[in-house]
Formats: sequence, structure tokens, C-alpha cells
Amino acid sequence: MLRKREAGVVTQYAMLAGPLLSMLDSSVVNVAAEPIARSLHASLGTVQWAVSGYLLALGTGLAGTAYLARRFGTLPVYRASLVAFTAASALCAVAPGIGALIGFRAAQGLVAAPLVPLAMSMLLGKSGKARSMSPVAGILLFAAPAFGPTVGGALIGAAGWRLIFAINVPFGVAATWAARQLGGSGRADKRNTGHRSGKSEFDLFGLALLAAGLLLLLLGASEGGTAGWGSAFCLGPLLAGAVLLAAYVPWASRRARPALDLSLARRPVAALAMGLCALASVVTWAAVFLLPVFVQSVQGRSALAAGLAMAPQGLVTGLSTALGARVLTRFTLRSTVCCGFFVLGVASLLVEVVGAGTPLWVVSLILAGRSASIGLIISPLLAALPPERMEDASTLFNVVNRVAGSFGIGLLASLYAVLARSAGGPVYALHVSGIVIACVAGLGAVAALALPAVANTSVLDG
Repeated sequence: MLRKREAGVVTQYAMLAGPLLSMLDSSVVNVAAEPIARSLHASLGTVQWAVSGYLLALGTGLAGTAYLARRFGTLPVYRASLVAFTAASALCAVAPGIGALIGFRAAQGLVAAPLVPLAMSMLLGKSGKARSMSPVAGILLFAAPAFGPTVGGALIGAAGWRLIFAINVPFGVAATWAARQLGGSGRADKRNTGHRSGKSEFDLFGLALLAAGLLLLLLGASEGGTAGWGSAFCLGPLLAGAVLLAAYVPWASRRARPALDLSLARRPVAALAMGLCALASVVTWAAVFLLPVFVQSVQGRSALAAGLAMAPQGLVTGLSTALGARVLTRFTLRSTVCCGFFVLGVASLLVEVVGAGTPLWVVSLILAGRSASIGLIISPLLAALPPERMEDASTLFNVVNRVAGSFGIGLLASLYAVLARSAGGPVYALHVSGIVIACVAGLGAVAALALPAVANTSVLDG
């Protein structure tokens, strides 16, 4: 039997290890794209699927998390996800080729989806207050994706890109053991799991429509930059994906418990908040993917150097996230989010000064400046979700965040790869990409003007 103090440490590790590992893995491959491309003889456009595929699978898997928790219990599903995530990480570490790596990464993202929401629900409990989670741990959870490239760079510098996946195995095994020690302290409230049929059954067909539609859209968008936007390789998947997603809307409206509840999107302000989240995700994920690739492939720096250059953005992200709620109490939702997009746009335009000989500290400052916007955009919009619909709203918000991030990476990686092969070269490609993401941020700033000019974010409830 564990003593009380030991039990507390085990509980903290069990609840935090899963989310931290899954969130780190959402961005850890960013600095590994160049080494993976060299090692597995693949193009940048193909390697980006190892990142965007993970995010897309993660977003899709989130839609089924609530049902799994109701059906089998929160703690059992969390334990099973830890085991599956550890196994998928081991497969990624030994992937023989780029196709296998992309497939294993998609599986890793799918099984990682329940880890964050289920851990948070157990930490928060029925009171809604995270009594068992320290403030430092909370900041780490929000900052984990930003620290991913730094951790990845250090691991690649030590033993190559396969270590960024292999390192998950011992931590995952330890987390699985710790989760088994929780006993009754983390078990779910299974009052709703007894309904095995009828309206409580999971909407598997709806989830399949969503997953297939999103995958085809992403495939078409990524092919647009290489095969041409008018080619059959681009238009075919785009049209097929659009048809499947369009078919999901009436399907979901007829279901008592659809795979992803879209009813919140009928509220204009809430829909705007989701759209702004998508724009911010596109800008954020695209730049965090492209700059490490540029630093390594053009400037000739190591993955470790690229990772260290991204360390300040992790610190800024954590502070920005922690302070975002406080900023919102002093200023209106509209002004806070507009300011966040303005900072994101200006910092994205600074990419124009980056060239083959630009010092690494300049790149680091640009990335850190962009990270300051996270607490001014994502945190306020997330806090603005309707409280009585928080479960469905939070799921939809996080799905939008991950899916939009995967599209941002796919589109910008494709654009960068095509332009880099042109007469302009990779520096020109990076500058054009910087202008594109700055324009997206500008669009977000303009759209944010339609948000309510009130400090009380509960207006989104109406």
C-alpha cells in the first residue's frame, strides 16, 4: 500500500503524464521534419502528414471521448488510452518507412484524444475546481505543445529522431502503472453508462462521415500546392470531403447524441468564436512547423539548435495563458482578441527579415512574440463558452483547434515546398508564407471586431 504522500505523487503523475505526453507529441515532430525527410527519403509535403495527421486524428478522436467515458467509465478509458498511446509510440519509433510512420502517428493521435479531457475531468471533479493540481502543473499543461520542439530538438541531438517517440515508452509504462494505483479516487460517475441501446449508442456513422470528410479535405488542400488547384488530385478529394461534411450536418441534427454536436454553431457569436479559434490555429501551427524546417534545411543548423531557439516561446506561451484570464477582466473580449490577432500578425510579418544568415536569436524572438498572442486569443475565447453547454462546447472548440491546425500545416507546408523549388528558393518561399499567415491574422483581427464589447464573456451564452 502506498502512504498518503506517495499516493499524492502517484496521483499527480498518473493524471498529468498522459496529457503532457499527448500534448508534447502534437508539436515534438516539428523539429524532426527535416531529419525524418532525410532518413526516410521523403519530401517535406509528405512528412508534414506526420504532424497534421496526428492533429487530425486527435481532433476526430475527441468527438468520441465523451461517449467512451459514459459507456466504460472515465478511469478505465484513461488507462486504456495510456496503454494504446504507449504502444503507438513504440511503433512510431521503429517505423520502417514514411508511410508506416504516418499511419502509426494517426493511430497515436486517435488514442491520445481522450487523455487530456479525461484527466482534466478527474482533476476537476464535480466541483469544477482543480484541487489536486498545482498552478505550475496547470501552466505546464497549457505550455506543453510550445515546449515540444525544444524537447524534440534535445532528443534528436542526443540520439536521432526515433528517440522522440521511444522516450514515450518508459514514461507511458510508468503512467499506466500509476493510473492503476488510483483505485476509486479517479473512477468515473457511470450513472449514464447503463443505457446500452437507443439514443445512448455512439454515433459511429456520424464520426466516420466527419473523419472521412476532414481527411479528404486535408488531402485535397495539400495536393493543391503540388498537383495544382485545378487538378483532379486536388478537386476530387476537396469535393468528396465537402459532400461528406455537408451530409453530416442533417445527420447530426436528427441524432439525440451526435458524434459532434454542432448546435452551438447556430449561435452567431459562439460560431464566430469557433471561427476565430480556427484562424489562430492556422497561423500558429503553420509557422511553428515551417521555421524549424527552414532553420535546419537552409541555415544548416542542428535539430538541437532549432529546438533551443523555440524554448522561449514555451515560456511565453505558459505566461500568456496564465495571464490571459486576468487581462480579460480589465479589457473587453473584443479588444483582447483583436489585440491578440494584431500581435500575431505583426510577429508573423517579422518572418520577412529571416534569411539564410539570420542569427538564431532573432528567430527565437519572433517565435516568442507570436506566442504572446495565445493568451489573448485562445484563452479568452475558450473562457467565453456557454457554461451550461461547457462539455459539448469545449469538445467542439478543441476539435476546431486541432483540425484547423492540421489544415494550416498542410496548406503552408505545401505552399512552401512548391515555392522553395521555384526560382525564388526557400528564402522567398518562407517570406511568402509569412505574408500569407500575417494576412490570415489580419482577417482574424477584423473579424474579432464583431465580438461583443463587454468584459463579461457570458454574453456568448445568448
